[in-house]
Amino acid sequence: MTNPFATCDLCDVYKADSSGDFRVLPPVFKDFGQVKKFSGPVVTIKCFEDNSLVKAAVDAQGWRDTPQGRVAQVLVVDGGASLRRALLGGNLGAAAARNGWAGVVIDGCVRDSAELATQAVGIRALAPMPWPTEKRNEGQRDVAVQIQGVWVRPGDWLYADEDGIVVASKALV
Repeated sequence: MTNPFATCDLCDVYKADSSGDFRVLPPVFKDFGQVKKFSGPVVTIKCFEDNSLVKAAVDAQGWRDTPQGRVAQVLVVDGGASLRRALLGGNLGAAAARNGWAGVVIDGCVRDSAELATQAVGIRALAPMPWPTEKRNEGQRDVAVQIQGVWVRPGDWLYADEDGIVVASKALV
């Protein structure tokens, strides 16, 4: 169960924060999933035109158990902002929904947009692109990544809604 939030309200509360603990991603991401509002602790992947690690992540459990209960996570993928290959498609979107991920944010492209729109998971990416990736088993997981120039670290919390995406070093709601 996600606590209610609005990214605008979070920005109002943290607008004077100069610590770097609260960050806002640029407004370049498009909505592709059925879920428009999602949040959770971040798991990161850094890859370029190879979605091998993305597939492994969404095929695995997308939540973690905490003393407060089960918490769905958000997969943040630094795809190098490539517009040449899609890092997530219909099958992987279905896997993310089936395995309990709250959302997937990709600094890169997706494919199978009509299929993604039916999946009960939040999906944000730069654009649709029908061309698939190469499978080279390259990339890194659980490392700090830069998404459109903004640092996102494993364990950060991401909040996405109709107005944008914010990231914080701890849970805010």
